[in-house]
Amino acid sequence: MQELNPTQIAQRLHQLTEVSVALGDTHDTAALLDRILRVAKHMTDADGGTLYRPSEDRKSLCFHISINDTLDIYQGGVSGKPIDIAPVPLYDNYGNKNIASVAAYAANFNQSVNIEDVYKADVFNFSGMRSFDTAFGYHSQSILTVPMTDHEGELVGVLQLVNAKNPETGEICVFTQTDQRFIEALAAQAAVALTNQLLIQQLENLLEALVNLINIGIDEKSPYTGRHCQFVPELTMMLAEAVHATPHGPLAGFRMTDADRKELWLAGLLHDCGKITTPVHVVDKSTKLETIFDRIHLVDTRFEVLLRDCEIRALRARIEPGANAEAIEDRLQSEQARIKADRDFLRHANVGGEGMSAEDQERVRRIAAYRWTGPDGREEAFLSDDEVRNLTVRFGTLTDDERKIINNHIDVTVRMLESLPWPKHLKNVPEYAGGHHERMDGKGYPKGLTKEQMSVPARIMAIADIFEALTACDRPYKKGKKLSESLHILGKFALNGHIDPDLFDIFVRNRVYLQFAHKNMDAHQIDEIDESQIPGYRP
Repeated sequence: MQELNPTQIAQRLHQLTEVSVALGDTHDTAALLDRILRVAKHMTDADGGTLYRPSEDRKSLCFHISINDTLDIYQGGVSGKPIDIAPVPLYDNYGNKNIASVAAYAANFNQSVNIEDVYKADVFNFSGMRSFDTAFGYHSQSILTVPMTDHEGELVGVLQLVNAKNPETGEICVFTQTDQRFIEALAAQAAVALTNQLLIQQLENLLEALVNLINIGIDEKSPYTGRHCQFVPELTMMLAEAVHATPHGPLAGFRMTDADRKELWLAGLLHDCGKITTPVHVVDKSTKLETIFDRIHLVDTRFEVLLRDCEIRALRARIEPGANAEAIEDRLQSEQARIKADRDFLRHANVGGEGMSAEDQERVRRIAAYRWTGPDGREEAFLSDDEVRNLTVRFGTLTDDERKIINNHIDVTVRMLESLPWPKHLKNVPEYAGGHHERMDGKGYPKGLTKEQMSVPARIMAIADIFEALTACDRPYKKGKKLSESLHILGKFALNGHIDPDLFDIFVRNRVYLQFAHKNMDAHQIDEIDESQIPGYRP
């Protein structure tokens, strides 16, 4: 076959330019590789082609895509049909470079190989190709093999084209030097595009690994947050998919691309990253008096001192002349019974709960007014101001100051995430992750945003965060609530402006809660649900 004329070369150059632009616009690696091989075949009028990729250990070439027009073969790539052919080794058993295989030779020496007729060539071992011909009734003749290397000279693939055809007669001919140069140019462009894809994927993998690294740090710091960091993004995506599929109502226009899904998932993983700065004794505070340890045991010791003092007073009274032993004993029993009752009451108050009555809070203060003699022999108040402040916490186990410390994690989260140079496709991560403690009525934190000021994904994450927290059974300060109670509380939140009622409607109507419950909640928490009784929801 004669070399191309100037007009044909100009056409090839134009084609190569168009391909280079197209390769830069292709973001799917599998589709990119498929396109590379097809363009190479079209450019040289080749009947068949193979694209090899190096194995993970880089010791062999794996068949990635195989196409043959005459035999109507299309395997690997995006075809969905696997290629059941053994890889081509790049080295022998002694570690020497494989020079018998033309593909391995091209890869090992980064050189193109152009063979006019494989049946006349005696340099390489073409037994595999000849066996293929025999099995399929085919005749391989001309072959062009071109390596693909990145900017550092690392092998990223090998292009191999078989049987160039005369476009006018259809006869098999050789691959010309012009063909070779154009395919080498294409291979170079393709290697750049493929390397960019690999680098982007590596960076995304690195980013996700760093996110997991932060969550590992949080988990190791406090095992009670591990489930939360895992399940909130999972529940967020469940609800987001339900909203995405909703054809009617105020949220019918919400749709997500795959890029949107990745952005939301990453935000879910990072929504509590600020907790890495929260003190452990606050995060893990399981009782009201717990700091590094539960101080209720110190209070118990003081009660023992009171009980002992009662007994000492009784013994001293008994040795007084004319003492009434029976009356003294009755008074001792009465005093000790009252002390033990107060001790048991403080033990119970220390556990925390959904709400402490004003009467119980006042009883704590009365007990605090007891006097006792400490180790230094000085008489002092039975409870310190700090102990009274902790024991009279109305809800849960945290004081107001400790709640501020806990709440500060979202400020830290926002600061951490907003400080990062997010790429365009992830620019919403700080907003999504930083909004899960905002309320629809503007009474949330850290920014006091209203519903209109929040994106749908941020509102979705707020529901996921609350529902997971309600149902979580691994928290040190509470038991996981049953499904019905959690939905009842969430429904109240939908009515009072805490969460988005439209999203809550989809959450219930699409049984997102049940999907999550069956996958992640303990069986004893999953009770019967009468949706007609859920506040803020109309079946």
